This record gives sequence, structure tokens and C-alpha cells, in this order.
Amino acid sequence: MKSEYDILIIGGGPGGALAAKTAAEAGLSACIVEKRPAIGVPVRCAEGIGEDLIGEFFDEVDPKWISAKIERAKLIAPDGSSFYLDPAMAGNEVGYVLDRKFFDRDLIWQAVDAGAECYVRTRAVDAIVEDGVVKGAIIEYAGKQQEVRAKIVIAADGVESKFSRYCGIDTTVPLRELETCAQYLMTDIDIEPGVTVFYVGRDVAPEGYIWIFPKGERSANVGIGISGTQSKDGKRAKDYLDKYVQENFPEGKTIELIIGGVSVCQPLECTVGDGLIIVGDAARLSDPITGGGIYNAMYTGKLAAEVAVECIGKEDCSKKALMIYDETWRGSRMGKALDRNYQIKEIFVKLEDKQLNAILNSVNNLAMKEFSTLSLIKELIKLNPKILKDLAGVKKYFD
Repeated sequence: MKSEYDILIIGGGPGGALAAKTAAEAGLSACIVEKRPAIGVPVRCAEGIGEDLIGEFFDEVDPKWISAKIERAKLIAPDGSSFYLDPAMAGNEVGYVLDRKFFDRDLIWQAVDAGAECYVRTRAVDAIVEDGVVKGAIIEYAGKQQEVRAKIVIAADGVESKFSRYCGIDTTVPLRELETCAQYLMTDIDIEPGVTVFYVGRDVAPEGYIWIFPKGERSANVGIGISGTQSKDGKRAKDYLDKYVQENFPEGKTIELIIGGVSVCQPLECTVGDGLIIVGDAARLSDPITGGGIYNAMYTGKLAAEVAVECIGKEDCSKKALMIYDETWRGSRMGKALDRNYQIKEIFVKLEDKQLNAILNSVNNLAMKEFSTLSLIKELIKLNPKILKDLAGVKKYFD
């Protein structure tokens, strides 16, 4: 590992990989440090992504990245009634469940092929900050610590985002806005292979939901996320998940167990500093409704590197110069969706099961023109103006 790079990237997930690849392709020296011993593990998400979203970054999707092709989604209300979302415009091209072990590693290999360096089991233990400017990090590698300096550091180290805290930025997620999650990779279970399934209700997943994301004919990620305020002895995420699995997949076999947290709060107030850019989950950019963050990480990782390339070329890596990154993602489709979905989430977590039943039953087998939260909420407003009167405050998002 060298002592100086143009860009130092903390974290080797999709956001960090896209940042490194973009920077290296532009001719800059870039280095990724990843604290885990292997890229792509453990997987702390359900691994779903829309086909149109992944298509923004790749002309072709490598078949080995894909565990399952998703054709539609199924929502199950607290009373057990269910309906399918069949996006007419998208047809059967709804999206994919990825195999992150292959996907994440391929992204890193692409970055390395472009000229970036990557070091695993390597962590940033502190930031180098001089006169308020981030100048690099103290890196622990092969049992030794060394200074690694950079013109710009990109923090892509996930929801914990220790590096941002080292730089003096408060990245603490409020307990009520932290989803505590548990997920099993299960096999030998009866599922609908091309269908993602979501269960809602206070009895099954208080202020959250249970999901089934197919990984093959009889395999799936089966997981749950609940509000941190709802987590208590005997009623933690894994307790709810175990109850669900015992009732629905008693003969299923568990291959993996993943425990973690996902932020469902608003993004950081500012995602740049002097010499610093924060991307993906580290910037709290996971979707407040679904918790999904693969696309958001890749989009902001790529954008961060593009802005870094421009600012380094102008020899101005100040917070003011880097603000174009913050302004761009907030004004993007992704940024607007995060804002909208946070407002919707704040309303929906307050609904009782009786209200959820009425809402979901009213859209039973609804054929929507596009598969999105926005389309669903639009239809719910039309069909349930009285029940959803509280949504008046977010109608601006539907104009």
C-alpha cells in the first residue's frame, strides 16, 4: 500500500467499487480499504434491484450476478388477504435478486482492472484532519498502522460510518429510525420462484415487514426488519422471524443467518466536507420504506468519483467545491424519492392493522402502469381518500 493516492475509498461495497472504478478510468490513483476479509460477505440485504436501475451502470448483466428474475410482487395484509402487483408497462422485466457474493466481487475486479488498488482485512482507524480538512486516514493493514494521504476521501463504509465520525460528522441514526433486521438464506421451501413477497402488520413485523426474495426454485432470502423502538427481550427481529419460519417453513433448511441494521431516516444534513464525500448507507441514503440501498450506493459512489475527478483537476477539494455532489444527488430522481418515501413512511408506521387491511384490500389485484411506491400511493389516495387523509401533506410528490 502506498502512502498517498488521489482518492482513498473507505469500504468495498457497491458504492466504493463504483467510486474506485470511475476514478481509475479517469486516470486518478485510487485505493479501496475494506475491513472484512472478503468482498461480498456477509450480505446484509435482501439483494433485490430493479432491472432499469442496474441497467444505468452496465450494458449487459452477467448471468452469474443473478440468483432469480423477479416478475411481480405479492403483498400480504395483516388479515392474511393478499394481492399481486403486476406492472403492465414493465411486463416480466421487474428486476432481479442478485447474488452479492459474485456481484460485489465483480465490481471490485472491474475497479482493479481499471487501475485501482484494493486491500481487504484493512481498516481505517482514524482520519487525518489538518486545519479542518480531511487529508487521508490512519490505516491498519497487516498488523501495522500507517498514514495514507489523499486529495479526497470517499466514505463508503455503510450504516455504521465510523470514518465520518472520525471526521467530526455525527452519523448516529435515531433508534426509532433504525430498522433492526434478521435474514435467513433458506432452501427446501415452497415459494413462488418469480415473486417477491411482503408481509405487513404489527403482529408479524411491528413498524416493518417480512420479506421473501427468491434465490432459486426452492431457495430464498427470508428476512424481517422492525423498528428499533419495537425491539425488546423476546420480541427482537429474530424472534419474529423464527415464529414466521416455524409457521410457514417448518421443514426448511437454513444455510445462513445475517443480523444487522438499516437506517430508514432522512439523509445526513450534508454529505460533503473539506476533502470528504460520503456515499450510500454511510450518508443514510437507503430507502426509508424498503431499506433498499444497492442502487443508491452505486449511483452516489459513481457521482462522488466524477465530482472528485473534476475538483482534483481544478485543485480545489474544498467543501464548497464538493457541494455539487450533495446538490446533484438531492435533485436527482433518487433524492426526490428518498424525500417522498420518508414522508410516506412516517405516516404508514402509525397505521393500525385495521387500517392496513382496509388499504391493502382496496387494491386487491390492482393493475398498475408501473411498479413503484409512487404508483401504489397514487392509487391508494384515489381509492381511500378518507383513510389516507393524512397523506395530504405529501400530495406535492404526486403532482
